[in-house]
Amino acid sequence: MGLKSFVEVPADSHFPLENLPYGVFKPEPHSPPRPAVAVGNHVLDLSVIASAGLFDGPILKNSDCFNQPNLNKFLELGRPAWKEARATLQKLLSATKPTLRDSASLRSKALVPMDKAQMLLPIVIGDYSDFFSSMHHAKNCGTIFRGPENAINPNWFQLPIAYHGRASSIVISGTDIIRPRGQAHPTGNSPPYFGPSRKLDFELEMAAVVGPGNELGKPIDVNDAADHIFGLVLMNDWSARDIQAWEYVPLGPFLGKSFGTTVSPWIVTLDALEPFSCDAPIQNPPPLPYLAEKTSKNYDISLEVLIKPAGQEDSFVITRSNFKHLYWTITQQLAHHTINGCNLRSGDLLGTGTISGPEPESFGCLLELTWNGQNPVSLGATTRRFLEDGDEVVFTGFCKGDGYNVGFGTCSGKILPAST
Repeated sequence: MGLKSFVEVPADSHFPLENLPYGVFKPEPHSPPRPAVAVGNHVLDLSVIASAGLFDGPILKNSDCFNQPNLNKFLELGRPAWKEARATLQKLLSATKPTLRDSASLRSKALVPMDKAQMLLPIVIGDYSDFFSSMHHAKNCGTIFRGPENAINPNWFQLPIAYHGRASSIVISGTDIIRPRGQAHPTGNSPPYFGPSRKLDFELEMAAVVGPGNELGKPIDVNDAADHIFGLVLMNDWSARDIQAWEYVPLGPFLGKSFGTTVSPWIVTLDALEPFSCDAPIQNPPPLPYLAEKTSKNYDISLEVLIKPAGQEDSFVITRSNFKHLYWTITQQLAHHTINGCNLRSGDLLGTGTISGPEPESFGCLLELTWNGQNPVSLGATTRRFLEDGDEVVFTGFCKGDGYNVGFGTCSGKILPAST
């Protein structure tokens, strides 16, 4: 059974004491941002806890990391500080600890109902890279565009493919996404199409949040990489398939991706996810030595995508997948990113790429689910080949424990018409 808190935690909550994910919020519209953890239907203001002197461990006792408008300073402190904070907070919030439980004044300052909290991006994201780590997604996309004989390029099995994304257009869950405009393939001898994207898509991803970085020129060993990853978020890397298809040769994605990427507000730490670790897929051929892990693991995180079609009240589950389907692990992704000497920094974001499973109902985007628009999916009384204006897409993800869930909440966005 789960740990007990004096804060009520509903049975289906994503945020029990076993989780305590980190975010940044404002309790009032004009309040300064401050770090928090989620517990049940409340957020715990860590600036209040720090100001009360309740972070009394050797690392955090004299730190001002929780009096910052983002989590970057806390991330820089590394795993010993993260473990110290987790142990302190689990103790403070437990049903048997009186310090916070029995202080009405402290509780009223520190605990804010979640529906009263304005969630913000929890980190300053200096750089964002997006990987291509699902074999099922790679195979499906390759089959659609190149045919089954050449579905996956040989280099894909040798290294975690990635491209450098646009950090400035990463937004918090609940932010509307304006349909992008751009060029697409011409028809016959006519000029390229120009206008609003006609193949707007979601991509079911997760992303690793970098903790301590590395010096320029000094790679991170794959077996040490987990100490450089603070945790995971849900991520929707919205994609304009028609714009991307026209532009991506020879340098890869650009305007088809950079118009918007949505992340969930709560970062679930690797410590909270550890009970749900599982063996990663066997990699064949075996990876080169710098990518060979002593223990190669993924996490059993159930993922779900819902679409609420424009003008309708009901939402419809369109896919169910799982983080454990990834071929390349997040630690391999991070180690590969630095093998050339590239320096990562606290708060950098590493997207997994679309997480598709082996079955059609586990495909992670409309490109795959509709086979590039050939087979529309049913959403109640309507169908979709790609997203239409007014559609809302909601991701959710959680791990199932013994009597509790460790979850990520939701990652949502609604499509607005293109700018004129």
